[in-house]
Amino acid sequence: MYLKRQSFLVFGLSKSGKAAAKYLLSQGALVYVYDEIESERILQAVAELEALGAKKLPKEKLESANVFCDALVLSPGIPIDHPIAVAFKRGGKGVISECELAARRMRNPMIAVTGTNGKTTTVSMLTEILKNGGLHAVACGNIGTPILETIEKNPDEIMVAEISSFQLETLSSHCPHIAIVLNVTEDHLNRHYTMENYIFLKKKLLKNMTETEFAVLNYDDLTVRAFAEKTRARVLYFSLKERVRGAYFEKGDLYFGKEKIMSADEVSVGGAHNLQNALAAIIAAKIMGINSTDIAAALSSFKGVNHRIQTVTQARGITFVDDSKGTNVDATLKAVTAMQAETVLLLGGKDKGYNYDLLFTELKKSCVIHTVLYGENRYALLQSARKVGFDNVSVCMGFEVAVRLAAMQAKQGQTVLLSPASASFDEFANYEERGDKFVEIVRELAEENSQSEDAKEENDVLDDAIEDE
Repeated sequence: MYLKRQSFLVFGLSKSGKAAAKYLLSQGALVYVYDEIESERILQAVAELEALGAKKLPKEKLESANVFCDALVLSPGIPIDHPIAVAFKRGGKGVISECELAARRMRNPMIAVTGTNGKTTTVSMLTEILKNGGLHAVACGNIGTPILETIEKNPDEIMVAEISSFQLETLSSHCPHIAIVLNVTEDHLNRHYTMENYIFLKKKLLKNMTETEFAVLNYDDLTVRAFAEKTRARVLYFSLKERVRGAYFEKGDLYFGKEKIMSADEVSVGGAHNLQNALAAIIAAKIMGINSTDIAAALSSFKGVNHRIQTVTQARGITFVDDSKGTNVDATLKAVTAMQAETVLLLGGKDKGYNYDLLFTELKKSCVIHTVLYGENRYALLQSARKVGFDNVSVCMGFEVAVRLAAMQAKQGQTVLLSPASASFDEFANYEERGDKFVEIVRELAEENSQSEDAKEENDVLDDAIEDE
């Protein structure tokens, strides 16, 4: 790809779209930019890119862009079957992404992590382990920093990249040194339509790997285990149930091969799902030459990731837990399993095409005593709750009302858990913004409670004084 002689339409100006446009401009390409959303953030991005030489594409010229542009750079947030992407394909033009541009540019060693759940945690864990072992490593990709931007700033560092199914739609040249597949459960079916399509996309991460690379697969997930049949890479497994060639849990300890790495109790973040994440990270770290002492030290001090089963505060003896990152049914059930007390659960947001019957069937067996349903998909959730006989339900529309309602439902010693099993896009830009709002609201509740208690103490003192007189 001779960039100086080509023109591109960058469609979607999220972080990855901006990074792609900046890179193409730096290489002398002709770059048009367009976004369907005209928020303040997008307008600022357009102005910044125009100052660097990009051309803002008028809306009326969008449908003909495949005529005068050589390739389309598609944001991960825009589906591959969008009419503009289809027009480029039919015209024999390329449809790529920031990740694909990075793959063609990159000379860094890469560890790529995909899966339905646990990607961000595993990337963060592994990055900390590598740094603790003396290697230069940086987290990038779907975790928040575009890969292309990262490799431009860190040409000699190890890339630890979170790769989503959205990114895999337009990724064809990628060949990581280590590919980790954590799990595959139902997610994003509103975009990918079928589980078969979703599984196919996850499997793409291994497509270009050869005998000199490593595939790290979840042995306990039968779908992921079968990926070994379709890759030439050397396969290592991780398992909580069996002793496998790779890393495993046995009698309370974590092992790599025959070597004990650490006790499972020493892993700083709780839950069986985090032990799986730790086992996957252990394998990748061992491949990269990190010793067991450094691995154990990093895993025992790892603080977790924002908005993933994080205790925010307590008020009236109620514990508030932020799991805004729980955007699908499997993630929410994992969060519920991690709760120790009776729990009021906040569910809802933007629908992702799920059948929620399984969710409520499992909630009936759990510590969840009440659910507050909110957001765009609240009635779809309610329908499933009624179908399976989960009756302890409240329904409202807005997020703040839902949080305050959940706090009213909970009693001393119980937990309020935000783990929505849904996307955030009906009310928020992303799950981080939703989580930040949850934190803001519950801290306000804690402050209100504190002020109420202070006022009560003052009244009690005054009453005592009056009685003394």
